[in-house]
Amino acid sequence: MRVAIAAALSSAAVLLSGGAQAELKASAPDALVIQVRAEVPLDRDDAWARLLDVSSWWKSSHTYSGNADNLKIDAVAGGCWCELWSGGEVEHGRVVAVMPKEMIRFDAPLGPLQEMGVSTALTFTLSAGSKPNTTSVVVDFNVSGSSLAKLDKLGTVIDGVISEQVASYAAGK
Repeated sequence: MRVAIAAALSSAAVLLSGGAQAELKASAPDALVIQVRAEVPLDRDDAWARLLDVSSWWKSSHTYSGNADNLKIDAVAGGCWCELWSGGEVEHGRVVAVMPKEMIRFDAPLGPLQEMGVSTALTFTLSAGSKPNTTSVVVDFNVSGSSLAKLDKLGTVIDGVISEQVASYAAGK
């Protein structure tokens, strides 16, 4: 319960800082639908390059190795979003669709979702931003599985984690 409250507060802090707009669109024992929107202060080419350089924006606290520098994305169909270090290897996601500079979709049962036997679709969609040299990003994360997974109990936590990552990406640094 404390984790859920902390994640909710963390998510709220991200939203109040203007980093990203998150919405837990649906939450049920067998499904979650999360959407996060943000504006990236980079043109589309640079925003795409940053997105694929996942180690530059994914938080180390949400890796198995404790170091985001170990993350890599191979942006081709069937490519791996992997974490490799001397102590092990983790496939965080597999690329199922890619349209360069527009969209990349992963089957990505992140973190504890891996052992739950759920199906996921994590999609990053880029489009022209509201100002010159900016890019809009919409991140959709759909999770479905057995009602025994009790995904509704994880919705706020997962929403907070995804929101934190998108806010970091959108910082554009």
